[in-house]
Amino acid sequence: MAYLASDPRSQLAARTGPDADAALEPQYFEFGALDPTDTTGNGGRLWTVRSANAAVVYAEHADGDTLDREDADETMLVVLPSEGRLTVHAGGESATVEPTALVTVRPGPWRYEAEGAPRLLRLHTAATSDVLDRAANTAAYADGPGLSAPAVPWPPPVGDAAIRVYGAIGDIAPRQGRLGRIFRGRHAMVNLLYPRSGPRDPRTLSPHTHDDFEQLSFVDAGRYVHHIRREWGNDRTAWRPDQHREIGGPSLTVIPPPLVHTSEAVGDGENRMIDIFAGPREDFSRRPGWVLNADDYPAPPWEEAR
Repeated sequence: MAYLASDPRSQLAARTGPDADAALEPQYFEFGALDPTDTTGNGGRLWTVRSANAAVVYAEHADGDTLDREDADETMLVVLPSEGRLTVHAGGESATVEPTALVTVRPGPWRYEAEGAPRLLRLHTAATSDVLDRAANTAAYADGPGLSAPAVPWPPPVGDAAIRVYGAIGDIAPRQGRLGRIFRGRHAMVNLLYPRSGPRDPRTLSPHTHDDFEQLSFVDAGRYVHHIRREWGNDRTAWRPDQHREIGGPSLTVIPPPLVHTSEAVGDGENRMIDIFAGPREDFSRRPGWVLNADDYPAPPWEEAR
């Protein structure tokens, strides 16, 4: 925080960063307890949630469900562990996708067909107005995006493939010094964290902040506690108590900047979580080997390292 200009301590060097008084509130969506935003004729269910720079659709599809889109921006699909698969069509190409996988689909007309009962996340940009308008939380952004900076598209992918499939994600082995399994597109980045069996050691949590972008944490299975703290600003009437929200899967939590946060797995079985960022994170992208599809999706020219 910054001291008020009338306070002599404002002349001292201070940590720079956004004033937490202006931060939006966290948002929690436990989909099993919420009515779906949409249903399909075959009985599939879809929940749509927006953030400052993205719209997220969590879908539990039924056999025979289809989706036809014509999007101006690239779309990312995360095909979650489930008893089903997708066939994706775009630009004269087709790809059959088994869980667990990540797919990027170039702008323009595209389609998918569900076989069995696949579950997935669809990640659209905030410019995809028809999806954004379906979101359950449009009112949360009625006064703007809070302290989130507008997302800027990253460079186009290498080559002219309409569909890029990154499959067998469950077979990607951990590597010392690398965080999770990170993939990026032009507009978003996802980190499929490695499953955790049983509760996390409470002495090993990792509270941190982001100055100007949200973190969307999707719990796919198990139970987590999201610990969230708003640092004190100058306005005491804006102070809020810490939040320690236990939530199960499937759920999505939107954590606005610059709130301090960390997530603690507390379920006795397998706990699975995916972190979503819109757009891609520069700090993760600067780490050699962290982004697993970096050869397909180049980073922008870096400024001098900060």
